[in-house]
Amino acid sequence: MSKVLAVDLGSRRIGLALSGEMGWGARPLYALARGATGADMDKIAEIARSYGVELVVVGLPLRLGGEEGPEARRARQFAQGLARRVGMPVVTWDERLSTAEAEQALIGADVTRQKRKELVDALAAAAILASYLEAHRQEGGGPSPGG
Repeated sequence: MSKVLAVDLGSRRIGLALSGEMGWGARPLYALARGATGADMDKIAEIARSYGVELVVVGLPLRLGGEEGPEARRARQFAQGLARRVGMPVVTWDERLSTAEAEQALIGADVTRQKRKELVDALAAAAILASYLEAHRQEGGGPSPGG
């Protein structure tokens, strides 16, 4: 089993989360300020290599009914470009409600609005990663590039 990095693409920040050594658990890392797409991909590739990641999961913002809109298409394009840069499998994973769940968890923890802005993207990435890992455990395997 391998380490997995999750990516939550926001309009202003990119949230990152990391699994443990054996592909278990999901902990938020931090959020990167968005810049030029190529530079963002290069940063993520560098982070993936530095943590010994073997798989990257990019959140796919589907609409509530499951349809793809412009944001989902952009996420797929980002994932494809990232795959070329990182030299490892990159998959997309349904992220519906991950940001809302992260926001509610922070509100429940009585985190200030300003601090929530700083934390929500990384927590959303952790929610995406936890969902991905759980689904693949239920299928009888660990993390895999079949997303």
